Amino acid sequence: MGKLLVPERFANEKSTKEKQTSLEKLPSPTGWRILILPYRGKGKTQGGVLLPEKTVDNQAVATVCGYVLKVGPLAYKDKEKFGDTGAWCKEQDWVIFGRYAGSRFKIDGGEVRILNDDEILAKVKDPEDIVHQY
Repeated sequence: MGKLLVPERFANEKSTKEKQTSLEKLPSPTGWRILILPYRGKGKTQGGVLLPEKTVDNQAVATVCGYVLKVGPLAYKDKEKFGDTGAWCKEQDWVIFGRYAGSRFKIDGGEVRILNDDEILAKVKDPEDIVHQY
């Protein structure tokens, strides 16, 4: 299974009563929205060539695969739109979405997206199974 690559600052933080966890620091999506961390990839090609950090960052921006960090309180609750099928995804799922879907914004060390609940196209078990262009 693919590893979740988070900014080093977040990965090294310890959760204490005085400090918020990294996930708590991120904005909570409102309504029917979902907070996604785009997949960054391994940083090298199948042939073993290491990619520059800028190339990896550009790939993360153009990716169509991501990790669900938070789900808004009204996501998948619209019975007219989703019927009784239930949620298409939940926190800690890997999902596929449209390349230009959602709103993007920067966090320390990367970018996250907020998508509407109906912009999720599919769930995947492993983001490495999705072909990423380099």
